[in-house]
Amino acid sequence: MRHAARHIATMLGMGVALAACATAEAEEPVTRAQPVFEPGYLGIETQLLDGDLVQFHVEMTGARDGSDITAYGECAAAQYALIRGYGFARHVRTNTDDQGSRWTGDAVYVISEALPQGLRTIDAEVTVAACEENGIPTI
Repeated sequence: MRHAARHIATMLGMGVALAACATAEAEEPVTRAQPVFEPGYLGIETQLLDGDLVQFHVEMTGARDGSDITAYGECAAAQYALIRGYGFARHVRTNTDDQGSRWTGDAVYVISEALPQGLRTIDAEVTVAACEENGIPTI
């Protein structure tokens, strides 16, 4: 009888261990592979609107959403500011459009020598460095 009790206790212990493994496996989150981000940067057109107000038209393929085309426009504005001898830019607006696989952006920035007032300002040197690091082309 003692041998049978020991056998039952061993079997119960194994059952608890197996149940714990099954529970641990069931609690792991299910993940899905993220699509590969393969952007195609198709070009930047720049238009000086008035003094320090500049418009950028950018176009790309492979954007995940509007934030990718917005980042492309910001990179263009940052490099443009540096080319013109300015250190900063302030975002005025960006309109994006998804035309199937092609995204377009129409962004307007004010460029300036000193840090402009406003919430959406960029340091041109820092932004261009980040763009290079992230593989986003500038002008």
